[in-house]
Amino acid sequence: MRRYTFRWIAVLSCIVGLSVTHRAAAEAPPRKKPAQTKRIGQTQHQQIVDGNPQKAVELCRRYLELDPGHLESMFNLALAHGQLGDVEVATTFMQRAIDAGLPPGRFLVGPRDLVAPLAKTPPFRRLIEEYRDKLLHGPMLGCVTDQGAKFWVRTLAEVPITVVVSTSAERTAPIRSTEVSTRRAHDFTAVASIDGLQADTRYTYDVLLSGKSTLGPDLPSFRTLPPSGKPARFEIGFGGGAGYTPQHERMWDTIAAHKLPAFLFLGDNVYIDNPTRPDMQHYTYYRRQSRPEYRRFVAGTSIAAIWDDHDFCTNDQWGGPAIDDPPWKIPVWHVFRNNWNNPAYAGDREEEPGCWFRTSIGDVDFFMLDGRYYRTSPKVDAPSMLGPVQKAWLKAELKKSRATFKVLASPVPWVLGAKGNSLDTWRGFEAEREEILGFLEKNRIDGVFLITADRHRSDVWRIDRPDGYPLYEFESSRLTNVHTHPAQPGSLFSYNAKCSFGVLAFDTTKADPEVRYQIYNIDDELLHTQTVRRSAISHK
Repeated sequence: MRRYTFRWIAVLSCIVGLSVTHRAAAEAPPRKKPAQTKRIGQTQHQQIVDGNPQKAVELCRRYLELDPGHLESMFNLALAHGQLGDVEVATTFMQRAIDAGLPPGRFLVGPRDLVAPLAKTPPFRRLIEEYRDKLLHGPMLGCVTDQGAKFWVRTLAEVPITVVVSTSAERTAPIRSTEVSTRRAHDFTAVASIDGLQADTRYTYDVLLSGKSTLGPDLPSFRTLPPSGKPARFEIGFGGGAGYTPQHERMWDTIAAHKLPAFLFLGDNVYIDNPTRPDMQHYTYYRRQSRPEYRRFVAGTSIAAIWDDHDFCTNDQWGGPAIDDPPWKIPVWHVFRNNWNNPAYAGDREEEPGCWFRTSIGDVDFFMLDGRYYRTSPKVDAPSMLGPVQKAWLKAELKKSRATFKVLASPVPWVLGAKGNSLDTWRGFEAEREEILGFLEKNRIDGVFLITADRHRSDVWRIDRPDGYPLYEFESSRLTNVHTHPAQPGSLFSYNAKCSFGVLAFDTTKADPEVRYQIYNIDDELLHTQTVRRSAISHK
C-alpha cells in the first residue's frame, strides 16, 4: 500500500502538503451542455490528484465553453493552474469561482496540499483572515438522545471548541460541553458532547472557537428525543443515492422544512468510487459539506450514516473477509469516521473496523448494517454480506431488544427482485438472508420491518414468509441523483420521476402501534403512504 504523507497547514501563514501521483483515468468532456452531475468535477479533480494538471486545465476549459457558470470547473482550474505554477491565473479563477457563488471555504479546506501554491497570495490571505473565527464545515448534529447530543465541526486549524446549549436564544441557563480541539490527525474535525438535557425539549446552540461565537445571531436549534424506552409519536427521515448534483442540492432544504429529529443516510451518500486516493475522498466530502443547504439541514437534524459501494469501494464491489486486505480498507474507514457523527462505528477499534451500530428513539430500535466492509464475492462458497462478527452482533442485539418496532437498515434491498438478477443485493447472499430471516421466526422476534437504499427510486415491498409474518421493505435512494432505475415487478408502489426521500412516522402510543412510510419528492409533494401496524408483523 502506498504511504501518503500529509503536511497540513499552520494557519495564517501558508498551506503545504503532499504531491501525489497515480495513474490517469480521464473521461471525455461533454459535447453539449448536460445537467450538472457528480462526475464532471471528480473527473477534472482526479487529473490534478494524479499529477496531470495540464490535462485538468484542458478538461475544465472545454467544459466551461459549454457551461460558463460551472463552479467545479472554476475551482479545479484554480487548483490546476496553481500546480502548474501559474499562480496569477490560479488566483483569477479562485476569485471568479467565489464571485460566481462557490463557498469561499472550499479553497481553504482544499484538499489542502493542492491549494498550497495559492497560500501566499493576498486574496488567499484575506480568506484566511475571514475564516479565522469561522467553521469550515458543520456543525453537524448527531447522537441526539433524550438526555444529550453531539456536534461535529471542521475548522481551518487546530483550535479549541466548546458548544453552548440553552432552551432560549438568549442563552439563559446555558449548558456547556467540555472543551475539545479539532485535530489535524482527524482532518481538522472534532466532536463535542452535551449531556444533562431534558427529554422532548427544544434547544438552541452555538459553537465557540477559542471562546468566540460562530453561529450567531440566528442560532440553530434541535429537539431532544422522547424518553428512552417509552411509547412515543415521532418522525424520522431516511434515504440514499445522494450524489453531488448542484441543481438538486435544494433537497436538503426540503427535508429540513419537515423539522425531523433524525435522518438516516443508508449509503451512496457522496459517491467517491476511489478507495485508493485519499485526496479524492476528501474532495468529494468537502464539496457536499460546503453547500449552504446541506449545512442548514445537518445543523438541526440528528444525522447518522452507513455506507454502500460508492462510498467505500467502487460500483458493486466489496471489501472481503480480512480486516486490512485490501490495504485501503482501514484508511477509507478513517475518512468515513472523520466525516460523520455516528453513535458508533462497529467496535470503534482498529481490531474491529466497520460502520454498523444500533440506535434507539423512544421504544423503537434501529439496526444499521454495514454491507460492504466484510462482504465476500457472491460467487464463493458460503458467501457473506455481513461477516461473522457483525452477524453475531445483529442476532444478539435483536434477541435482547424489547422495542415495539425493530428496524433493520440495509444499504441494499432484501427483496430478491429489486435489482433484477443482480447479485449485488441480498439476492447474491440468499443463504445468509434466509439465516437471518429464519432467526427472527425461530426466536419469535416481533415488530421487524426493513428500510433499504441502493435503487434510484422509492419503493414499497412486501416479503411473504411461509413460517412467519410478512416483512415490509421500504426503499428510498434517489435523494439528489440524476440517474434513475425503473420500477421492478412485484412492488406495491414505486416512484422515480423526481428525487425523493422517505419519512417514517411512528405512533407507539396506540393500542395497536403503527408506522407510516411516507414518500415525498424534492418539491415536498406527498406521493404515497403505507401504514403497517404492530399486529400485522407479529407471530400469532
